[in-house]
Amino acid sequence: SCCSPLSAIACASDFFRIPERQIPSPPPTAAPLSTPLLPTAVLRADPSRSPEPPRQARREVAAMDEEYDVIVLGTGLKECILSGLLSVDGLKVLHMDRNDYYGGDSTSLNLNQLWKKFRGEDKPPAHLGSSKDYNVDMVPKFMMANGTLVRTLIHTNVTKYLSFKAVDGSFVFSKGKIHKVPATDMEALKSPLMGLFEKRRARNFFIYVQNYDEADPKTHQGLDLTTLTTKELIAKYGLVDDTVDFIGHALALHRDDRHLNEPALDTVKRMKLYSESLARFQGGSPYIYPLYGLGELPQGFARLSAVYGGTYMLSKPECKVEFDMEGKACGVTSEGETAKCKKVVCDPSYLTNKVRKIGKVARAIAIMSHPIPNTNESHSVQIILPQKQLGRNSDMYVFCCSYTHNVAPKGKFIAFVSAEAESDNIQSELKPGIDLLGPVDELFFDMYDRYEPVNEPSLDNCFISTSYDATTHFETTVTDVLNMYTMITGKTIDLSVDLSAASAAEEEY
Repeated sequence: SCCSPLSAIACASDFFRIPERQIPSPPPTAAPLSTPLLPTAVLRADPSRSPEPPRQARREVAAMDEEYDVIVLGTGLKECILSGLLSVDGLKVLHMDRNDYYGGDSTSLNLNQLWKKFRGEDKPPAHLGSSKDYNVDMVPKFMMANGTLVRTLIHTNVTKYLSFKAVDGSFVFSKGKIHKVPATDMEALKSPLMGLFEKRRARNFFIYVQNYDEADPKTHQGLDLTTLTTKELIAKYGLVDDTVDFIGHALALHRDDRHLNEPALDTVKRMKLYSESLARFQGGSPYIYPLYGLGELPQGFARLSAVYGGTYMLSKPECKVEFDMEGKACGVTSEGETAKCKKVVCDPSYLTNKVRKIGKVARAIAIMSHPIPNTNESHSVQIILPQKQLGRNSDMYVFCCSYTHNVAPKGKFIAFVSAEAESDNIQSELKPGIDLLGPVDELFFDMYDRYEPVNEPSLDNCFISTSYDATTHFETTVTDVLNMYTMITGKTIDLSVDLSAASAAEEEY
């Protein structure tokens, strides 16, 4: 057993420590790390503690009538990353949420909360186990091991609050079957996705991608990938449509086929990221995922902001943005008090008149007692169902995690099927993904609208995030965050961090 409850998080096998990085020291007036502002991943790891979202976890040392550089509304992951980055930059940040918990739309729910959300006041059946053993993500996503979110975690040192475990498998649905995604020339030769001659052609293409170095023209083989389209590049290797399908959607993680007519450089970079992430931890996939679920991420970044002087207030009703005579945001009013500010950052729900609807996400959530069939008994897995395989306009995603990531009681699995909704019949639309799951103990359906900002931030000082999409990886999410950071500060974050130091940690007993 572990030497202390606080080291319980270290007992999960095959988890990874991501390296810490030096960032500016907190200001002298900032709260010390020992101050219990927010529950951290380590505290959540104590099995004697309930993983309920924090209640009344406020830091209200400053009055509402102070003036702030930035007020952030909503504690979703995007907003929490931004408040952390801005606080480290030395800006005075006030972070408010109408909810009494962290995470917003990207929170994780225990079983009682899940039941209340989807089944009203019903109590979950006893055979599903203890409510507090569940952490069910409302926006399920894995992280690419070498991806932008991991680089951001290292850049900000939020890694000290989290532990991760590799994801077992990465699969693609093709011709009615589930196949492991081949990511290298050797895997291409073994893959049942392709016939003998196609394997050789695919191997040659993978070798080109693996050797490609943007800075070394010798590796380009006379091809200019900034002008050559993806379709033209692939045509040079004579690959058939099904191979093009899994390369574009399961390796490069494009959501539709627009990339085929765009410069090939982006697709090649995406494929290299996938391959390098796969090699990072020698696992069965390029993905990692936090122990105790994604609810740990917003809290980790919120903790970062608080350490650097950020102020947090939960359960603040209304949170009405105030504007001056020029139409610029100048403060936020809640419960009759107004906090002044220079800029407002928020999710779409706080400024509904400055966003437009761009679609809907349909999602099924399943509680199961077994791994997804045909995935090599993987306890955590992503399956991508490319649009062409289903006759859709966009891809469908299956995400599965389990008790091995501490998100369910022993023996239980949580699976999600997600897609951009193309009809109002959610059950029928998600059926191809649900059919892959096998028997389920419980099944819930969810649908939410997606919004994007239509305002001009330079005119109104409002910086609004885009709603979470159906993808089960974080690349699009963090791209939105980094673009917002640049708009807010005029700076670009240098994410050229040392990834090589990330390595598997030994089990601790």
